[in-house]
Amino acid sequence: MIPLSVPEIRGNEWAYVKECLDTGWVSSAGKFVDRFEQEMARYTGARHAVACASGTAALHVALMLCGVRPEDEVLVPALTFIASVNVIRYIGAHPVFMDCDECYTLDAEKTAEFLAQETEFTDGCTRNKRTGRRISALLPVHVLGNAVQLESLLPLCREGNIRVVEDAAESLGTVYTTGAAKGRHPGTLGDVGCLSFNGNKVITTGGGGMILTEDPAMAQRAKYLTTQAKDDEARFVHHEVGYNYRLTNIQAALGLAQLEQLPGFLAVKRRNYQDYAQRFREIPGLRLAPLPGYADNNCWLCALQIDTKVYGQDREAVMARLHSGGIQSRPLWHLNHRQRPYRDCQTYRIERAPVLWDQSLCLPSSAGLSPAQVGEVVAALQPGARGT
Repeated sequence: MIPLSVPEIRGNEWAYVKECLDTGWVSSAGKFVDRFEQEMARYTGARHAVACASGTAALHVALMLCGVRPEDEVLVPALTFIASVNVIRYIGAHPVFMDCDECYTLDAEKTAEFLAQETEFTDGCTRNKRTGRRISALLPVHVLGNAVQLESLLPLCREGNIRVVEDAAESLGTVYTTGAAKGRHPGTLGDVGCLSFNGNKVITTGGGGMILTEDPAMAQRAKYLTTQAKDDEARFVHHEVGYNYRLTNIQAALGLAQLEQLPGFLAVKRRNYQDYAQRFREIPGLRLAPLPGYADNNCWLCALQIDTKVYGQDREAVMARLHSGGIQSRPLWHLNHRQRPYRDCQTYRIERAPVLWDQSLCLPSSAGLSPAQVGEVVAALQPGARGT
């Protein structure tokens, strides 16, 4: 089996985790948690980084840090993993779904159009004309590692008193290369950014996440909320509802060892993207999804686009054929405005997302994927391989 996206464990992981076990520092305190936060802040250029139990936990707390309240609204793309939407409901707020652009990320032009035509600024906040609710946050997701074009949206959000919480779960290693954001990492442009270290991400802690922010007060409050909101640790006094959202020292040890290898992981992923793209140019009806021209992409997960009329098979048939050959693939996430819990939520001009969802298939993209394996995947998709 050639897997879709699995960890590559080949550095100091064993040594660092063994140190945790040998010293007994296995829970949410220990030097590796602090070091992982410091090194992640250094790598991304964020002033502060706070380690969390998961990317979902990071997003949940980030929305709280930005003052999102029950019955508020949060703008979020329809095409993303459902965790980006669920956290809005954790708080009791309402998602409003936006379309995606040609690179699968939040459509900045349509989102700006929504703000201009469907909202009004009154009493110091932006309100949805249809519902009257306050729009308190924008939650852009850097889908597949593709950086969202935020340059035009950030000033609009500032003017409208809308906080920006970036879901950068999939984009560690991506860097903007043009405009005012040049040299910046996704997750460091808005008010708060969130990373994920799930097993399928560029680097992993087995599970885990990180909150990035420039605001020291936000960072301090993030640590407070993620460690059960302790006001007196010795006497177990708590003045607020807190959460058991802190990353463990063992997980942080694994993450630190992974971070040390990130440049090598990125090099492999970018090489394999280019290899896939070149090879698919020779197969009519198949092409690799494009990357944004304004960023150096981490190529976390390669998406194949299938023109069914030209290629002769649809996404489901292609996925089944790959599976029969021992090659794992999967569709993009089911569109969230079609998910049962969110079918009654407001949407705005969602036109491109259904098309991309229908024609796209994610291909093996692990950091350990070899050129020979890329060749196997492409060979399985050659017209002759299906007996026609």
